[in-house]
Amino acid sequence: MIETGLTNLFALRHPIVLAPMAGVSGGHLAAAVSNAGGLGLVGGGYGDPAWLRKEMFRAKEATQQPWGVGLITWAVDLGVIELVLRYQPDAVMLSFGDPRPYGAIIKAAGCRLICQVQDLDEARLAQEAGADIIVAQGTEAGGHGGGRATLPLVPAVVDAVTPTPVLAAGGIADGRGLAAALALGAHGALIGTRFYASTEALGRQRAKQRIVAARGHETLRTRVFDIVRGYGWPQGYYGRALHNEFVTRWGGREEELIEALPIERTAYHEAMGDGNLDTTVVWAGEAVDLIHSVEDAATLVARISLDAEARLGLCARLVR
Repeated sequence: MIETGLTNLFALRHPIVLAPMAGVSGGHLAAAVSNAGGLGLVGGGYGDPAWLRKEMFRAKEATQQPWGVGLITWAVDLGVIELVLRYQPDAVMLSFGDPRPYGAIIKAAGCRLICQVQDLDEARLAQEAGADIIVAQGTEAGGHGGGRATLPLVPAVVDAVTPTPVLAAGGIADGRGLAAALALGAHGALIGTRFYASTEALGRQRAKQRIVAARGHETLRTRVFDIVRGYGWPQGYYGRALHNEFVTRWGGREEELIEALPIERTAYHEAMGDGNLDTTVVWAGEAVDLIHSVEDAATLVARISLDAEARLGLCARLVR
């Protein structure tokens, strides 16, 4: 068993946190990860109240273990924060934006504050906001993120915010990645894409199978999906997704896409209804090379943690 500041804070059996992937990390997946001994986070994304109520209710009903909710900071307001807190999650994770306006409110509700950051300035803001856990997210991660790589970012954040525990995110999909994160000074890992390819994850089965079949070089950071969907992400945050025909058509032609939105947005929404993955986005990180099947979340949590233990033991035996 691996014991860290993360496991002690939430009484977890494994130092694994489910990334709150919007539209993917629903209540069933969050509860499954929590029941397996990790920390499951519902992917609250842009803060849609109806979706949040449904998925938070599912998580709360399905687990007696610690669970939480993740939100995109710049996209939510105080009303969304208050809605989330009414469901009494054990943790709220804020990503992509200044967490200070909400930090005190979350902590006053008896909830742990987790902040995801992409650079050292954001890490210091998170600490100022009172973060109990800081997630250092490298650019290898699926979905939105920044430009720093996980390997150098994690120890830099660890040094900057000690004694606040840090989690590593980005490019972690197995026990080797978790062991490496711990060796870098992290107290655990936030894992997303590996859990997208799980039986409990929301989303189409075809999307999960596309992740299984993909390779890391087939992912890229792009703005085109945000543009066509109408999400005004702040400068510096780009989404990592699987390359498809829509990216081939519009990548590098973002200004032209903006001009073509009246037609392209309608076509995109029709493609969503049809499940056309040649047009619609599948967010995924570079660690897709390590994903070979769709499995249940409990199996993944146990295997990743046990493999990390074994890897750490092997590394210890290298020391003479």
